[in-house]
Amino acid sequence: MPEIPRPVVYLFASAAPPALQLLDVVRRAQGRGWDVVVGLTPTARDWLESRVTELEELTGHPVKTTYRRPGQPDVLPPADAVLFAPATFNSVNSLAAGITSSWVVGCTAEAPGKGIPVVVMPCVNSALVQHPQFDRSVEVLREARMQVLYGAGGFVPNRPGERLSYPWERAFAAVERVLEAVLEG
Repeated sequence: MPEIPRPVVYLFASAAPPALQLLDVVRRAQGRGWDVVVGLTPTARDWLESRVTELEELTGHPVKTTYRRPGQPDVLPPADAVLFAPATFNSVNSLAAGITSSWVVGCTAEAPGKGIPVVVMPCVNSALVQHPQFDRSVEVLREARMQVLYGAGGFVPNRPGERLSYPWERAFAAVERVLEAVLEG
């Protein structure tokens, strides 16, 4: 009997405290039957530099941070879904504005145009979300056919300096829903 291919989920993280949990998060995602590819913003990669080799061994894929050069082969399997979590204030606003200087932001920005579902879960504090651009950016991402898990049922901002648990299970559940829709569609 042929092996059923596992869905490929690109797990992208920017530099917020939940990114430090990525080894455990990848294991949990793999436990759901997903083939996980990790992408990091440059600052998140700096934070996780000592764990990159372990992440690569765990996933079987390189941890990607930068764009490939023209003519270089793409060594990653095509994504069935993208989960950008945690997405910082900067990443959410860059993504909404189409500023793709980071590979994970650029890959996420083009995913809906390729028919790849995107789930974004911010990780921002209550002071930053007071900036009027943040709500505008969330709306732009939703208009771009990205599911943004923010507010009730998603990430609820914490006070500056306060550490709350990050709702990874909500992100996983959202990805499972979009994967089911892809498989049915």
